[in-house]
Amino acid sequence: MADGENQYCTFFLRELCFGLEVTRVQEIIRHQPMTRVPLASPVVRGLINLRGQIVTALDLRRRLDFPDRDADQAPVNVVVRTGDGAVSLLVDEIGDVLTVRESDFERPPETLRGEARELIRGAYKLDGRLLLVLDPDKTIQLPPARGDAAEHRDKPNLQPE
Repeated sequence: MADGENQYCTFFLRELCFGLEVTRVQEIIRHQPMTRVPLASPVVRGLINLRGQIVTALDLRRRLDFPDRDADQAPVNVVVRTGDGAVSLLVDEIGDVLTVRESDFERPPETLRGEARELIRGAYKLDGRLLLVLDPDKTIQLPPARGDAAEHRDKPNLQPE
């Protein structure tokens, strides 16, 4: 990789292409059985056992306020390195590792709103699509609970998926 270039592990949510810096991605694994976490944020889909290490699995669709994937579509785990250990991001499909020039990076437009504004660092224009670069640290932070927490405390969602 030449100076002035960055490499991103890419993946898809719906038709959108996202990327994380290759140095932050530990590994990519197929869908794993998950143990649900009662009373957790809806973004937390469960816990997976990664060769003896317990890893929290966050649904990136829910993190970005996208609709849930179809029940018959199994997500893929993008395991990200953090200061507190590994975290899995559930995505629809894995792309390639792409090398892009730093000079092609553009900040997100002011018109971008909502959760995406907080999580997307910027974009690279590729042939026929955009590569949306996620901030891995902000992406793994759970959003604040919606509504009154006390209202939901007595109503745990223990329904199986």
